[in-house]
Amino acid sequence: MSDRLTVAVDIAREAGALQRARFSEPRTIETKSSAIDLVTDVDRACDALIRKRIGAAFPGDGMLTEEDAEHTGTTGWRWIVDPLDGTTNYAHGFPHFAVSIGLERDGELVGGTIHDPIRDELFRAERGAGAWLGDTRLRVSTIDDLERSLLATGFAYNVHSAENDNLPYFRRFMRRAQAVRRAGSAALDLAYLAAGRFDGFWELNLHPWDVAAGLVMIIEAGGRTSDLEGGPAPSSGERIVASNGLLHGAMLEVISG
Repeated sequence: MSDRLTVAVDIAREAGALQRARFSEPRTIETKSSAIDLVTDVDRACDALIRKRIGAAFPGDGMLTEEDAEHTGTTGWRWIVDPLDGTTNYAHGFPHFAVSIGLERDGELVGGTIHDPIRDELFRAERGAGAWLGDTRLRVSTIDDLERSLLATGFAYNVHSAENDNLPYFRRFMRRAQAVRRAGSAALDLAYLAAGRFDGFWELNLHPWDVAAGLVMIIEAGGRTSDLEGGPAPSSGERIVASNGLLHGAMLEVISG
């Protein structure tokens, strides 16, 4: 692994250990953009920890995290961080959440790690060097029929009010796929796709910190990513489709109606 990915893995493990240690404790829960957009004291503690570690190791690098303002760097490197992806799950004691740390160089996503502290699974990927879960190299699934596929998706925090929400697509895929899961952590959805546990994924209104690590992971595991029309996957996280490659055309057809 490169120096930065090695540090990212270490930081993700440290933040994950904090989440695991405090999972059963009472927590402070606040709202942000809406009544369903939550932030906990553990989100903020992990954000502070991660910022401190990155700043100490690579003080000239930029940082974008979910819980703080963006910091511009001078090296061409940027860390894109979700300190606790799956906050609603965490706040309710549902054990499905992760730390996600993506690495971007000169505007291109080049690596990242996603750590599930409850299952102690650490996924990592680096452009040109593959995607891995521990010592096992990840490969996407070989399912080539949408009717035999297990898909994943999610809903944005503005689902109660947004006119352009995910419900029409969800309905279409429910009628075409073997099953659709909505587990509440986009980062883990993408990691699971890279690992062959899911066959496809789509979502509309994510953010850079939700997808930075996962998009690299899927490409390095042999999958495909795009926007809803089949163009390049936006690093903003909006309008994302990802798959094992074999299902991508069929998924785009379902989305197009």
